[in-house]
Amino acid sequence: MSASNILSDLMARVGEIGGRILSTANVHETLPLEDLCNELLSHRGEATGAAIGQAIFDRFDALDGGGKHAFFSELHSRFGVDIDAMEKAFVHWHAHKKPNDARACHFHSEPKSQELLRRLNRVPNGTMRLIEMRNHLLHAIKSSPDLTGLDEDFRHLLGSWFNRGFLELRRIDWGTSAEVLEKIIAYEAVHEIMGWDDLRRRVAAPDRRLYAFFHPALLNEPLIFVEVALSDGIPKAIGPIISALNSAVDPRLATTAVFYSISNCQKGLRGISFGNFLIKQVVEELRREFATLETFVTLSPVPGLRGWATKAANASGSGLLSEGERSLIAELNASKTYPLETHKQSALESLTAKYLVQGRSSRGGPADPVARFHLGNGACLEQINVAADQSERSIAGSWGTMVNYLYDLKNIERNHEIFANGGDVICSSAVRCAANKD
Repeated sequence: MSASNILSDLMARVGEIGGRILSTANVHETLPLEDLCNELLSHRGEATGAAIGQAIFDRFDALDGGGKHAFFSELHSRFGVDIDAMEKAFVHWHAHKKPNDARACHFHSEPKSQELLRRLNRVPNGTMRLIEMRNHLLHAIKSSPDLTGLDEDFRHLLGSWFNRGFLELRRIDWGTSAEVLEKIIAYEAVHEIMGWDDLRRRVAAPDRRLYAFFHPALLNEPLIFVEVALSDGIPKAIGPIISALNSAVDPRLATTAVFYSISNCQKGLRGISFGNFLIKQVVEELRREFATLETFVTLSPVPGLRGWATKAANASGSGLLSEGERSLIAELNASKTYPLETHKQSALESLTAKYLVQGRSSRGGPADPVARFHLGNGACLEQINVAADQSERSIAGSWGTMVNYLYDLKNIERNHEIFANGGDVICSSAVRCAANKD
């Protein structure tokens, strides 16, 4: 039995002991859920704490959507910062200005909800259940933006617990456990895996690789995974890569590694970034295995293109789009035939370039989320591929357009710094030229 399994078994036994202790008083059944959280913060014993935490999770899971929303509102209001203690700490620091006084200010400015989450994390399978709880919180925030403060507590702790030092990179192949392989099929978010034969091509073919990050607290739950195809050039379409009829490339002769699908598996970890570490480590793994590889690129969707373009075309007084581009968007939205005619493909390429280079989100930075991810990692927007994906999802999101982001190992850090400091979109001259067409 592995060390992590031994620890999980021990924690489960501790929880059982605590449950027997609490069952005599029915504490976990009679108290309101928010008061039960207070009980968890007041108990020091591991056994009773684990039992109370288990009860909190179980009762939370039994709530409907409205009940969960109300619970988050109570946590936000009742488990915040102790204002009196924080003010006293700051007064003391202001009078003495000693390093330990400054640390005391930091300690007393921490909301009680963070300690509550730490104690819930000690419950058997607590980390996974907190991730699921945060997923519900993200839904609640859509109608109650004031709950973002509570989400910051989750993000702060999850960011610490899931930093790169704890993550384990594993290659997934046909010898990987069926439990993990089934989850890969279920979690694939970009190009659906059509059963076991399709999965086998993606993980067992000589020119394919699949890597995933795991965390010791989640055992066989992948956090994020990337699918790689070895090629002899930069691809312009997804069909030849995922088709069952594609011809395999001799991996000994491949010059290009194509990251054609990146899937985040845990919705409750949204905003906790570790995808950049995944790509960079996979690049190193591939370079060690295949000496002929020279180019590392993605074949990525452009999920926000159609929505952005349609909104911009309908906006009165906007000077971002030309009349020709507005007409193009109307034609594209009305079209039932794909792929498009050649002249429309050229115009769509220019519109895509404008979206990716000039389009901005309400929070700043590029409008497209996939672009923000790769550009933030130091990639360069290399090539736009119209009619690259004729799937229903791609047509709905980008009229079938995909792009290549190039990870030039010599320039990754420079590109990252430029993007991080100024928000400039690093792109090839061809893309820049297309973005500036009238």
